[in-house]
Amino acid sequence: MSPRHRPTGEVRENGERVGFEVVTLDGRSGPLASSRISSPESVRWPTVGKYKVDVASLESLALPELQVKEDTDLFIIDEVGKMELFSPAFFPAVMRVMESNIPVLATIPLPRYGRDIPGVARLRNHPGADVFTLSTGDRDTMRESIYNQLSSRLMQKR
Repeated sequence: MSPRHRPTGEVRENGERVGFEVVTLDGRSGPLASSRISSPESVRWPTVGKYKVDVASLESLALPELQVKEDTDLFIIDEVGKMELFSPAFFPAVMRVMESNIPVLATIPLPRYGRDIPGVARLRNHPGADVFTLSTGDRDTMRESIYNQLSSRLMQKR
């Protein structure tokens, strides 16, 4: 099985979150967003809260991983959120993955204050999507349900 993967990870300094990074399954990584970046080009970068989003870095690592290939059995995307959606190429790549009939395990944020991010809403409402809402209290018990659903999708593909 050849999974395609694009997770994000927190960057912490002295216990404080100062950014996020893009990490591929083979271990390559680069910045996604930072509260500590101060460069001439970062002045024009989009922001989410205190974080400046490095769209070029995201695209250079994530977009090659989101290519639909014949030997791909599963896509894992952590996450499709506001920062990632600043890339004009990221969401179309995710939609191509969604339309490919290759199973996808992705994380998306919950709507905040009754407002949803339009791209995230499209994924949540996609005809092939099964949405699980997790909390810290039930995420361990939900693991089996998610595993069973994903296993079923993988078996259908074969």
